[in-house]
Amino acid sequence: MVAFSKSFFSLIVAAVFATCVEAAPYPEHARHATHRTRYIGKRELKLESYHPRSTFKTFGNDGVTIGSGSSLAAGSLKDSAIVYLNGLGISSDKVTYGSGFTSASTRVAYVKQTINGIPLANAVASVGFKGDKVVSYATSFVDTKSAKIAPAKPTVEWRSVLPQIENDLEGKYNGWNATLEYLAHSDGSISLAHVVQIQSETTGTWYEAYIDAHSGELVSVTDFVSHATYAAIPITKQSLLDGMDFIFNPEDLESSPLGWHNIGFGNSTTTSGNNVQVFKGQEVQRQSDSGPSFENFYNDTNPPPFPANLAAARTNAFYIANTVHDFAYRYGFTETAFNYQLNNFGKARGGNDQVLISVQDASGKNNANFASPPDGQNGVCRMFTFTRTPVERDGSMQNDILVHELAHGITNRLTGGGTARCLQTTESGGLGEGWGDAMANWMIQKTQTADMAMGGYVINNTVKGIRSHPYSVDKTVNPLTYSALKTSNEVHDIGEVWANMLHNVYAVLVEDHGFSEDKLTNADGSEGNIVFMRLFMDALSLQPCNPTFVAARDAWILADVIRYDGAHKCRVFNAFASRGLGVQANGNFDDDFTGLEGC
Repeated sequence: MVAFSKSFFSLIVAAVFATCVEAAPYPEHARHATHRTRYIGKRELKLESYHPRSTFKTFGNDGVTIGSGSSLAAGSLKDSAIVYLNGLGISSDKVTYGSGFTSASTRVAYVKQTINGIPLANAVASVGFKGDKVVSYATSFVDTKSAKIAPAKPTVEWRSVLPQIENDLEGKYNGWNATLEYLAHSDGSISLAHVVQIQSETTGTWYEAYIDAHSGELVSVTDFVSHATYAAIPITKQSLLDGMDFIFNPEDLESSPLGWHNIGFGNSTTTSGNNVQVFKGQEVQRQSDSGPSFENFYNDTNPPPFPANLAAARTNAFYIANTVHDFAYRYGFTETAFNYQLNNFGKARGGNDQVLISVQDASGKNNANFASPPDGQNGVCRMFTFTRTPVERDGSMQNDILVHELAHGITNRLTGGGTARCLQTTESGGLGEGWGDAMANWMIQKTQTADMAMGGYVINNTVKGIRSHPYSVDKTVNPLTYSALKTSNEVHDIGEVWANMLHNVYAVLVEDHGFSEDKLTNADGSEGNIVFMRLFMDALSLQPCNPTFVAARDAWILADVIRYDGAHKCRVFNAFASRGLGVQANGNFDDDFTGLEGC
């Protein structure tokens, strides 16, 4: 729920198989990068998930060549990654290629560690390339030499314990293919697990359950739902308070070549299309209720279910979600980068996974959430109404809420290669919340960077909004620094710190390079707001699975090196440093304000 308020080889090989066994006692915040405790369902079942600590190495603009540079350039992305890993001493029989991402400036391969040919679910590596050189290597691989590894043949079939798992997670198996994978634990043991998806249409939960294949116990989960609160009209405005406009021909045909209403066998006359389907209803299904008029204005003196208001909410959610699809496509979130589309037009596998949005959803109040399962399964967004005013207000009329939720779908897919498993620790979950706020902030900024308060309309407080502080470069307005993570154990609180750091990065880039009004359709401009979103999107693909603040910052610097030859790295890094994420920041959440050497 939402809360308001090196020798090179010796070093890198050591990092690859660093064991991440945690020893007590240690401060709670030390676990942010590796653990996540969840309280599931009405019974608040306590379940702790573990993700091996990740390392992230970047090699500058020159990069690193292993073996023949031409062999890396000539081979496929898969072959190039395997050649590189072999050069690190990691044999091909210890890994399996997961997926890859290629754009004009970035190539990233995602590789899974395996044991006996079975993938290790929470051990992922990514290799970033610029031309024929390796420019980054991220890994959460674990040392299996001394680990206690469960036998590779299951002794418990998952269907025999499924009723208990469904009861524990208060949902039902959704029919998605079950897999058999190993799972590393913080004590150094490695269990064999059946992986199945458990979903509840009633409550909006969606879990990937890891069931011990020898004991039948539930040992971990991936939570595909990111909870929060935000949304509105047109997309560069924040909420209904800023006014509704008639918007003509908003489709970007470079991103949506058949427009927004194509459903594969013609065009719909409802809020349903290749990218998004919007409806009101308790159950998320591929069906539409009666189509709305697209020209209704919302009147918040009437309750949200009032027919004209419901039609306006559906239309606004449809417009916002499609616009986010189209702008994100321009900045690299395409079919090959695991985006959400019913039809991928032959450009990539997957498809059949447009975003489904339930407006005025009956499963909650004063909130919103987004479930982002792996590529090939629908993203599901649930928008609720808010009870903070005499007449309830509709979250679908607050654009920053909608954009924040849709950003979860982007960040969960781009981080880790489309698996949606790689923002699951407390710290990386906090980063996810921060990216959502930062994308919403980016949408509404004008020529001069302004302070921004999230979600003010729905709670009738536009001064403070739903966060503890507005986002600002002024420390008297927003004092949050990296050290705030020492006392923050909740992902939205952690996200505020990251989002305000990104606000500071945005401000210096716009100060240096200006502002483009064409930011949604021109991703190749040199203006600061365009550069910001380019780095935002590129860094997601480059960073490790379950990144820390330090790794996420380094991914931004690497993204600038790859796309812009490091032209902005000094200003970007020093903006992070101004909020405590400086050169000496080491994961202990101590503030360091040291800027980048030579800048």
